[in-house]
Amino acid sequence: MPMTDPNLGLSYGWTQGEHNWNGGMDANLKRLGAILGLSVKDRDLAAPPVSPTEGDRYLIPAAGTGAWAGKAGQIAVRIGASWEYHSPRPGWLCFIEDENVLAVCKSTGWSPGLPV
Repeated sequence: MPMTDPNLGLSYGWTQGEHNWNGGMDANLKRLGAILGLSVKDRDLAAPPVSPTEGDRYLIPAAGTGAWAGKAGQIAVRIGASWEYHSPRPGWLCFIEDENVLAVCKSTGWSPGLPV
């Protein structure tokens, strides 16, 4: 039975030959791809875009609708033709592409960001 690291939420500690480890490893790799070098298209787009591209990432605002309803504050990542969600943790940095700023996740939410 794998354990979960407290920082990135990755699974680890499978025993050699443990059944179904590959599903956990796939989830780890998708999570790493989603959150490392975090850069999002937008953070105030309420509804998912009509024609997203694989790999697109967004910060979901409080008023998310459609597939994003109830996912406020999470990172939405388009992968495998569907949306996956990750909850950011304090200290994470994110480049907001449409604002051209670098923001930090705090316990109260994302900072306004600094121009870069």
